[in-house]
Amino acid sequence: MNVIASKRLITAAFVLLVALNVTLLGVLWWQNASRAFQWPTGHAHGRMRAPVSSLALSASQTIRFQELRDEYFRTVRPDMEKIAALKTELVHESLKEKPDNKIMTRLAADIGSLNAVVERKRALHFHELSLICSPVQRDSLKKFLEHITVNSHEMRMNGANRGRL
Repeated sequence: MNVIASKRLITAAFVLLVALNVTLLGVLWWQNASRAFQWPTGHAHGRMRAPVSSLALSASQTIRFQELRDEYFRTVRPDMEKIAALKTELVHESLKEKPDNKIMTRLAADIGSLNAVVERKRALHFHELSLICSPVQRDSLKKFLEHITVNSHEMRMNGANRGRL
């Protein structure tokens, strides 16, 4: 009888430990997910929505903010699609048995010029967003945008380091 009771105790302890581990993993995942996505839930054009809650925007500011973001993503989408197509072309050319350096140089230059266009549009978009904000909100927006641009660059670099051949 003592052996049966000890087996039940061990089984109960094991089940309890498994449940606690699963709970801990869930909490860790939730913390990572909430830290990675600082923007409120919901996506527009595959992007997270603006940091409306952290800026304390009014209802009219929020509407205008989202309109500007939607407009921005509509205007940069063709450029981003062109960049993706050029990158695909560049990969295909670079993997040929005898790649043409002139073609690769031209493709890289075209990608760079389109990236410059996108960055200029992004800067103008940030300026338009800042015009909606009060000075205090503008400071919060500045900190937020600096944070996401630095993190975006770091994530790309970390991803590049992980994916090294």
